[in-house]
Amino acid sequence: MGRLDGKAALITGAARGQGAAAARRFVEEGAKVLIADILDEEGKALADELGALYQHLDVSSEDDWAAAVDRAVTEFGGLTVLVNNAGILHFSELGQTTLADYERVIKVNQIGAFLGMRSVVEPMSHARNGSIINVSSVEGLAGMPFLVAYTASKFAIRGMTKVAALELGPKGIRVNSVHPGMIDTKMISDAAGGAEIDTSWVRKKVALGRAGQPSEIANLVVFLASDESSYSTGAEFVADGGATATHALKV
Repeated sequence: MGRLDGKAALITGAARGQGAAAARRFVEEGAKVLIADILDEEGKALADELGALYQHLDVSSEDDWAAAVDRAVTEFGGLTVLVNNAGILHFSELGQTTLADYERVIKVNQIGAFLGMRSVVEPMSHARNGSIINVSSVEGLAGMPFLVAYTASKFAIRGMTKVAALELGPKGIRVNSVHPGMIDTKMISDAAGGAEIDTSWVRKKVALGRAGQPSEIANLVVFLASDESSYSTGAEFVADGGATATHALKV
């Protein structure tokens, strides 16, 4: 038996990176999966490869969320897992951050997670069974220069997770946040306009001496989606190689 047998999941930002790794692991563990993204070509290709479904989803759109959840419920007979993974990054000094750039990050990262949680309350309440996994970041635990919008959005996800856990617990729905550190995906290079970014400095900053892999976050997400985490809700799960185990004076 798979660890996610009988589960029906919707994973956002799942065309590549952490989301794709989670989708792959979910299918391996027996879940029915709806891959959701705005990268239609990559998302469809992955869905075809895994035997999953693909749905175009702009996480800042209420209509897109309604369509995605409706399709998952229709195709799978219900929806028991939501992974709010979609997110974007923007580097800028505080004094140089435009309102448009700030709002763009908040719209995807924070409002997207809010709409996702709100959209699944009804089907998960009906099932009396649900796990919502909100992907925050170590920047949802502490700040980092040049990431004012991203950090604000990830702190918000951390807080919303706790409110949702308190409200939805009586309905049988668990809500937890995941806080990855530096993970080897394309998000950083995308934020830098496609330029390759040297992340070798991470080796000097974290206990494990390396960046993390998407599969390592996916393994944690599988645990939270499964019944193995049945007494965990409103909690923060950190996978950062030890980045938050120290302070700024570390050399």
